[in-house]
Amino acid sequence: MNKDNSNSSREDDLRPEYNLKALQVRKVGRQRHTYKAKTIDLDPDVAEFFPDANSANEALRLLIKMIKQNKDFFSQNLSIRDTSK
Repeated sequence: MNKDNSNSSREDDLRPEYNLKALQVRKVGRQRHTYKAKTIDLDPDVAEFFPDANSANEALRLLIKMIKQNKDFFSQNLSIRDTSK
């Protein structure tokens, strides 16, 4: 089976107004990354408590607030990173 790989002999019939270099290509599926947000995967037992991203974010913001208010307790009992620096 011989394929004709003479791409250089073909004429470029793409219109000049189409700029392929400006296109943003996105992956499909679990491994895709959004352009504006960071994506994390929750374990199934954790994810079942959150119907959507907003509820998970709200719960995490509450946890962050509690950690900040009780820094001494949490720094002794949990390994958390200090983001206030």
